[in-house]
Amino acid sequence: MKGSTVSLRNANHTSRVVRFVPRRIPQQLQLWACLLSSLVLLSGCWGGRDDVDGITPPVARQVPETLSLHGQERQDEYYWLRDDSRSDPAVLALLAAENQYTDAVMAGSKALQDQLFSEITGRLTDDATTVPVQQGDYAYHREFRGGGEYPMYLRRKLAAAEQAEVILDVNTLAQGHEYYKVSNWSVSSGQNILAFTEDTVGRRQYTLRFKDLDTGVLLPDEIRGVSSSIAWAQDNRTLFYVKTDPQTLLPYQVYRHRLGTPSSSDQLVYEEADRSFLTTVYTTRSAEFVVLSLTSTDSSEIRLIDSQQPEQVPRMFLAREAGHRYRIRHVPGTFYVLSNWQAEDFQLFKVADSQLNNKALWQVVIQGRAAVKLLDAEVFNDYLVLSERQSGLPVLRIVPRAAEGSAGRIINFPDPTYTARLHSNPEVSATHLRYVYSSLTTPESVYDYDMHLGVSTLLQRDRVEGSFNPADYTSKRIMVKVRDNTLVPVSLVYRTDLFRLAANPLYLNAYGAYGFPSEPSFLSMRLSLLDRGFVYAIAHVRGGDELGRDWYEQGRLLHKRNTFQDFMDVTDGLVAQGYGAADKVFAMGGSAGGLLMGVIANEAPEKYLGIIAHVPFVDVVTTMADASVPLTVGEYGEWGNPQDLEYFNYMLSYSPYDQVRAQDYPNMYVTAGLYDSQVQYFEPLKWVSRLRRLKTDDRRLLLSVDMDSGHGGASARYERYQGDAREYAFVLGLLP
Repeated sequence: MKGSTVSLRNANHTSRVVRFVPRRIPQQLQLWACLLSSLVLLSGCWGGRDDVDGITPPVARQVPETLSLHGQERQDEYYWLRDDSRSDPAVLALLAAENQYTDAVMAGSKALQDQLFSEITGRLTDDATTVPVQQGDYAYHREFRGGGEYPMYLRRKLAAAEQAEVILDVNTLAQGHEYYKVSNWSVSSGQNILAFTEDTVGRRQYTLRFKDLDTGVLLPDEIRGVSSSIAWAQDNRTLFYVKTDPQTLLPYQVYRHRLGTPSSSDQLVYEEADRSFLTTVYTTRSAEFVVLSLTSTDSSEIRLIDSQQPEQVPRMFLAREAGHRYRIRHVPGTFYVLSNWQAEDFQLFKVADSQLNNKALWQVVIQGRAAVKLLDAEVFNDYLVLSERQSGLPVLRIVPRAAEGSAGRIINFPDPTYTARLHSNPEVSATHLRYVYSSLTTPESVYDYDMHLGVSTLLQRDRVEGSFNPADYTSKRIMVKVRDNTLVPVSLVYRTDLFRLAANPLYLNAYGAYGFPSEPSFLSMRLSLLDRGFVYAIAHVRGGDELGRDWYEQGRLLHKRNTFQDFMDVTDGLVAQGYGAADKVFAMGGSAGGLLMGVIANEAPEKYLGIIAHVPFVDVVTTMADASVPLTVGEYGEWGNPQDLEYFNYMLSYSPYDQVRAQDYPNMYVTAGLYDSQVQYFEPLKWVSRLRRLKTDDRRLLLSVDMDSGHGGASARYERYQGDAREYAFVLGLLP
């Protein structure tokens, strides 16, 4: 399909042309879409309340299906839209028709979409380069060159003045693929073999491949159906990887591969029988151990293999216990253990290499503290580095190992709301710490911190092309009281000269699940909203871990409704405080945040002018009751198991798909990915189909389906912003 072209001019006053491509509909689907359209027109089913400018939406046919559990029957007239093979002509035609409808409705905003795409991509630096990271005899970095869609990975030998060599050119690998992503890569101990995992559809079903860095030749060793988790032994020939279940995609089998041998001869090292546990592998920074990490929502277990003896049977570090979660770091002779044993928000222990599988032998290094969550730790020869969260904000603390009980030094940060995290620090002998800092007004910045002198040095800050000036924007962190008197943190940013009390459009975002925080970091594309007068806000609702483990516990399982109520109450609070006009409020969330969007659409539609739901998890009961759906079993600890009547009833009370009703809904923009393995495409498709049938308004309801990718959307650097430009055009087009 032909697309329009947009000329972008960078700071060097040179131009490049980027094609703005409409949503691609594979040729084989176009025929089915036309056929479906004809059939529907002949049957008189087109038309409806959400006709837009004379454009009628597709209408999914209803096929009665009764789902029974606990003696209760639910009717699912769109159950037939689930097609695990993704080859049913009727389903594919409906998806194509949804995309055609969305394209048609949004056609009037084409000039605005082009403008937004030009703005968003025009802020990017064509030749973006990361700060090199030293590992072994080389410094490794990543580059985008000449406006390329995919990165190149390079390394330069530290002891030589020669130029960096390209070890992986993803642009070349991506040729012939609509979607391509290198998810993980690792160099062998001999520094001459590169292992990497690739995904060509976005379903997170990876192929493991190898490259000889001396010759530049891709080796014939190729292993399909694996996760992205890999770990080298120290013999320069053995690599451990994890196979996934072909149906559920859960990683559960650890295999050992020897270079040059067929994958059919690979040896099974460990198989996890409990599918609520996810299996990963990695090599410790000391390079002494390959780690088999087994984790569920509430429990952990680690097994070890001596990396010098890759044929060794894994040894138990500490057997799993209900409710005990832990991680390890290793320096020669000593393991450091981050554990929630006797400390809800973790504390740090250490134990000798020889004293495994016995917590009684652990020695406390850093005690757990009230209102402080220990997120991570890095262990160097001379220092401990602690990544903490205090009062919802990140803290980096450096403690000399010779004085492990001391308070150490804290790195101070300037913004009222921000994110800070540890960067890659692979060398245990390092005396400088690499960390990353960002805020709502500060682009991502990489620093080196001299752990002897206590001084930070800025190495690189992401450049924003154009006229961006951080001083033009105001960021804040406020607390909003919700219905049970809990104070919920909110991070917000706006352009200072465009702010008018109670007059600005408000764009409110949240996630609130899995204990993942919603980080207030910088996004240059957000400037296209801020420079048009929007207030952008992040509600740190319960279900994340911004305020510690209890904040997460209050927003999961039988307390999940707190997440939804927090968001609705924060909406009211921000409007009451003048951070947005009551008739110009937009809500956005993705995945589990899309579930949140589905709930507020059902329960508080009057609060929002528009809702954007990206790959939304909306068919909660049906998905969680079906163990064959990818990820379901591993998420019982997050949502509950509906085979239990109490959880069934609770989930059913908020499940967006089950609770769609005949009422007015806000304008809605919904996205899906055909190959999504985390939220299957049929959840948003069914949801939109039911909404379209039952809603009583004539507001916009659009579904945009990426037919080439999965949960994360397009893989190409510039192409992915086409969806963002369309989303922003949808939002801007609704403003009075």
